[in-house]
Amino acid sequence: MGKSHEERIELRPGDPEAEARMKALSSPLRLRVLRLCAFESRTNKELAELLGVNPGTMLHHVRTLVSTGYLAAEAERAGAQGAREVPYRATGLSWRTSMPRGSAVLVETFLQQIEGLDDEDLDTTWLGLKLNDEHKAELQQRLYDLAQEFKERGPDADGETYSLFFAFHPDHNPPAGR
Repeated sequence: MGKSHEERIELRPGDPEAEARMKALSSPLRLRVLRLCAFESRTNKELAELLGVNPGTMLHHVRTLVSTGYLAAEAERAGAQGAREVPYRATGLSWRTSMPRGSAVLVETFLQQIEGLDDEDLDTTWLGLKLNDEHKAELQQRLYDLAQEFKERGPDADGETYSLFFAFHPDHNPPAGR
């Protein structure tokens, strides 16, 4: 599999660094920035254009992600008319970060990312399961390991970009008789 599994980072309220990281990951816009910078470096201007926001607003979000280690600045480059540009690249730290109370922001980010997709471009599955604690833990670990395996492979040079969203939750409305 290449790289070894890196340990998950648990963010716990009360720790100033953890609080800053939780705040950084609390914005669907910032999560979308991380996705856009996962496979190629992008400048503040490019990010603002892609996400339809003011460059000043985007700079605030970029600085938040840089200061918390989720985004890293790369070497400056010359842009249009020789202007100085700083490209940014996601560090991958967000993949290893456990987000307390972060599910709602991930769902909102997911909904923003699929907005406007054609039906044939979105492959969804919904499945109900009845599992004991041992099998629940096994399923969660195997799904995480599978995602980790593909992440560790790195991007395919000839590949297209895709997003994977997975939600695992108790079913509060089980079918009758169960």
